[in-house]
Amino acid sequence: MKILQKIFRHIIYTVRTEWKAVAVIIIASSIQAFAVRYFTLHYRFPDLGVSGIAVLTNYMFGISPNWVILTGNILLALWAWRDLNARFLALTLTAIFTFSTMLSVFELFPLPLPEDKFMATVITGLLKGTAAGLMFNVGGSGGGTDIIAAALRKRYGIEVGRFSIFINFFILGLSIGVVGLEAVVYGAVGLYVNGITVDNVTRSFDKRKQALIITNIPDEVSRFINEHGRGVTRLEGEGGYTHQHRPVLLTLLEPRQVVLLKRFLKENDERAFVSICDASEVLGRGFKSWRSL
Repeated sequence: MKILQKIFRHIIYTVRTEWKAVAVIIIASSIQAFAVRYFTLHYRFPDLGVSGIAVLTNYMFGISPNWVILTGNILLALWAWRDLNARFLALTLTAIFTFSTMLSVFELFPLPLPEDKFMATVITGLLKGTAAGLMFNVGGSGGGTDIIAAALRKRYGIEVGRFSIFINFFILGLSIGVVGLEAVVYGAVGLYVNGITVDNVTRSFDKRKQALIITNIPDEVSRFINEHGRGVTRLEGEGGYTHQHRPVLLTLLEPRQVVLLKRFLKENDERAFVSICDASEVLGRGFKSWRSL
């Protein structure tokens, strides 16, 4: 009972202090529930993790997946709560409760769905991948094997990617005997689309442009970048041929800000040298918060 009270306090504290992250979690979980209710269950596609077990029990015994997902994830959270970051646990439990609730809500509103199963599986993968990517970006998860992975990583310092793969392949193997090979193949296509979408969603939120600038007007360029809400680090450089000392400016920008910077340099210092490359992830003030990890 004390454990449940402590977990509940964590959830209340997170809702009060990080309502934006909680809002993203609620929206993402609702998208995920929409995908499971209207596509996975409707077309009898397989799924992964706790959700995969839930849909299998639904196909075989008619048990509501809501209860299996809710019960399974709560048991996992109780098993791992000492090893989990309080913020991660609170956001993940918020996702679990939202998912289970919205799964029941969507059951009340039937929708016309496409007859093409391939289209359905692609839509499923896109929706689930988008939802998972949004949750990962704010430091939460949808539960299931993510809870196991986080706990084992904390306890034993190991990555459990292969472990998750084996579990999911086992669930897919069981699914063949329940839904048939064709549905499993369609489900595998959806899972592939899901994985690609997750990667692209997480990268698109974190992606920035790193610029190295050598210019004759470093103060003016620094001021221009500051005026657009970005910081600049000034490094001391030396020409390899001339041995002339000159500052090198390092900054991280959004793509639209890169366009503005190039336009400014074109108008004010056409002799400037600029190197721009992609920064796949940026952590720190003004970008992704360390608390989201």
